[in-house]
Amino acid sequence: MDSSALTVDVPPQPWTGRFDGDGAEHRRWWQAVAPYAPPACPATASSRTRPAVILGFGSDEGVRRNKGRTGAAAAPAAIRAALGPLAFHLDRDVLDAGDVTVRDESLEAGQARAGVAISRLIDAGQLPVVLGGGHETAFASYLGVAGSSAVRGGLRVGVLNLDAHFDLRDEAVPSSGTPFLQMARAEAAAGRELRYAVVGISEPNNTRALFRTAAELGVDYLLDEDCSAEGAQAFVAAFLAQVDALYLTIDLDVLPASVAPGVSAPAAYGVPLPVISAVCRQVAASGKLLHLDVAELNPEFDIDARTAKVAARLVNTLLG
Repeated sequence: MDSSALTVDVPPQPWTGRFDGDGAEHRRWWQAVAPYAPPACPATASSRTRPAVILGFGSDEGVRRNKGRTGAAAAPAAIRAALGPLAFHLDRDVLDAGDVTVRDESLEAGQARAGVAISRLIDAGQLPVVLGGGHETAFASYLGVAGSSAVRGGLRVGVLNLDAHFDLRDEAVPSSGTPFLQMARAEAAAGRELRYAVVGISEPNNTRALFRTAAELGVDYLLDEDCSAEGAQAFVAAFLAQVDALYLTIDLDVLPASVAPGVSAPAAYGVPLPVISAVCRQVAASGKLLHLDVAELNPEFDIDARTAKVAARLVNTLLG
């Protein structure tokens, strides 16, 4: 089998959106996205122009285990539906590889399948864009990044999480609250150290035990109340300077509940959307983006598809 071929549970489905015409000047996302096919040879473009490949991770099993409100398994379709009508201004190809889904509570098996697909995309020179799913999506992403030939070859990858929570819980069973502690332990087992930073931490929503774990692991973080545009820019710049490449994960509950109501745990405070958008532009402009995912959209609780539209806008910004 072709080493860049993917095994998914749901093949890519047709995209839909508003039709204004067939010309390039009228093109929207739904007209631009094509089904994924393995490239004849690895892409060699920079991270700002390499083909982006969308992969859904349909899971809310981690949220259920973390005692949150379920529904995030339906998020990949909702984000695609929000992306479809957007005007397409990108200078890169965008492909859709379909979805890996978690069924019958088999979270770990689903994460492993998604990880294999992500590794193959990275090794083929593509930019994977994973649409979660609860934040258990992050460990699937980690498996893919860590399994890539670039990381095995010594590339220093940092993990930047835009999130109200550390997700460093020490639990007997993996969940949406454990992925970054799982990453830290996996990196230690591989003889490496996890480079992990978080923008948007809510102090009242993280226990002293979680702050202690973050300190023990050397996690850099910026509290939500300190997330001015200038503060976030400086924080992210300092982190980017420490790494060769970046895995960006966005938990939509980093945003205020009025902006992102459709999440497992809506934020009472949150980081303003302009600040989060600016961070996304900064990461995209750095040329270091290796992989990205968006997590925790829950369509069942989304008002007027607000959260899905925000997720789509951030993906569009990161690829633009």
